[in-house]
Amino acid sequence: MTDLPPTPTPPAPDSSPHYHLMGIGGIGVSAFARLLAARGVRVSGCDEQASELTEGLVRDGIAVAHAHDAAHVAGVDVLVASEAVPKDHPELVAARAAGVEVRPRMALLGELLTASPSVGVIGTHGKTTTTSMIAVAMAGARLDPSAFVGGIVPEFGSNARLGAGPFVAEVDESDRGFAALSCETAVFTNAEDDHVGGNQATYWETVEEQHAAFARFVGQSGRVLYCADWPGLEDLCGGAAERLSYGQAEGADYRALDLRPDAEGTSFTVTRRGEVLGEARVGLPGTHNVLNALAALAVTDLYGGDFRPAADALAAFRGPGRRWQRVGELNGALVVDDYAHNPTKVAAAVQAARQTGRRVRVVFQPHRYLRTQQSWPRLADALMPADEVLILDIAAASEPPIPGIHATLVSDRMREGGHAGVRYLPDRAEVVRYLRETAGVGDLIVTMGAGDVWKLSRELAAGERA
Repeated sequence: MTDLPPTPTPPAPDSSPHYHLMGIGGIGVSAFARLLAARGVRVSGCDEQASELTEGLVRDGIAVAHAHDAAHVAGVDVLVASEAVPKDHPELVAARAAGVEVRPRMALLGELLTASPSVGVIGTHGKTTTTSMIAVAMAGARLDPSAFVGGIVPEFGSNARLGAGPFVAEVDESDRGFAALSCETAVFTNAEDDHVGGNQATYWETVEEQHAAFARFVGQSGRVLYCADWPGLEDLCGGAAERLSYGQAEGADYRALDLRPDAEGTSFTVTRRGEVLGEARVGLPGTHNVLNALAALAVTDLYGGDFRPAADALAAFRGPGRRWQRVGELNGALVVDDYAHNPTKVAAAVQAARQTGRRVRVVFQPHRYLRTQQSWPRLADALMPADEVLILDIAAASEPPIPGIHATLVSDRMREGGHAGVRYLPDRAEVVRYLRETAGVGDLIVTMGAGDVWKLSRELAAGERA
């Protein structure tokens, strides 16, 4: 296996092309930077904010400039930017004036997907975890994959991996350009109504338009492996040259049977068209993680990998960053951080939390005004099974406020529904103080959301270590 080295990458030859990546501190763009650099391309980038990700890139020998400046494009061969970057951005204007190729982020991913045997993971939920699991299972089976992941995979110490085998990539539907791409094997986890509506550059106008894009990606790919448990998904795969399915449903090509959940995860039996491949285990709670692991084992099987070492690798897998990430303890309570931010993800995370048998205490940060406007009743309902819920203010993510849309919509609906343990608590210092005073053995504290709520989990766990 050829993991990306922790030591700085040596300078590429002067003859290699120079790629400059805007927003290089993003979880996806930083993975592009690592993959390009590992292939001998000269890479630089810029971002508004320094972060752990940008610091890691610098340690790997990739030049990172803070803030944006038209001067960054001097001597650059290719400028990579997402569709979210305004067309009149000074760096884009300067690049076009200088004759520098401006390449969309998704076009770059498309090149990587077509350069070798490839697996593209699509869907509204579970892409990061499923992509990570596929890469980990393939690595366990000695298929030596390359990987592009929207999260840090502990086994690789990175969000990217360079190998000689198939290329496994998370394909994000929030970038409309994904619909023009294809791959050898499309893994289709689910399809819902996220990233729809509003005036965001990367959002879809309607859910029908978004789902048509899923169908287009699948139809352009060599084959699709779709989740048979998700209603309506098979209908979106009608254009695929070859269709395979996975799930618990009868008739699925790859099935997870005899699920045996416990406080730490779930053991289950895997079959392929009725033939038992073996016993597997996922060390993350929740039925959704059984399905993610099943997809990973199915893909590994499709590429000729041995089941047993792949299953063993998954049994040891503890999840990518911010996906049921065990952060530490506080007064004997387990502290977990999770990226769940829309109703389906939140419901799955709460179900996973309840599987542990602990008292479930959630700190939830709604994400975006538009998303909250579209889904606050469903968010409230998804949180109802938790024993206690502390609601923070909405993470704006650069969106302007929408009149009447506030985090208390969630807490008020839960209270009206009979939940006695929900509170709107926007003062983060008070949240930390309260949990430090009340956390105890048998508790599970989950910080949940796509904003910066993760910082609270670190602060709580750090208090235990202090």
